[in-house]
Amino acid sequence: MKNALMIALALASGTACAQQSELQRCRGIADKDARLACYDGIALATPAAAAPAAAAPKAAAPAEPKADTFGLERRQLKTEADAVESRIDGPFDGWGPKSVIRLANGQAWMVIDGSSAVLRLKSPKVLVRRAAMGSFMMEFEGSNETARVRRLE
Repeated sequence: MKNALMIALALASGTACAQQSELQRCRGIADKDARLACYDGIALATPAAAAPAAAAPKAAAPAEPKADTFGLERRQLKTEADAVESRIDGPFDGWGPKSVIRLANGQAWMVIDGSSAVLRLKSPKVLVRRAAMGSFMMEFEGSNETARVRRLE
């Protein structure tokens, strides 16, 4: 067992020494293109697990945010919006616990925080934004009241 450990350590240090000497050789190359090719050769010979994260190819830019799936998913997608703006058609008198609020864009949201408010608003603009712990808050134009909501459809 002790011998196996010694052999493993010797192999690991031998690999590190070999790699160090290759780096020294590359540093001594005057031509920048040849030097880069030398370093690339070392990187390609290195196992993928030991390769630095910076050498990984860059990911494609995320797509434009989509508002049509906002609030329906359980996991935040990179392609979705941070907030949705819409309006409530007609008069809006407020909400109570478990009230369903339908927006002009076709989305339906349920109040989930047990809150209630009495408002007298006519076709108010509504902003639904992300809040803590994956929840969503609904804000109403012309009021400082907010409701924690969950999207139904």
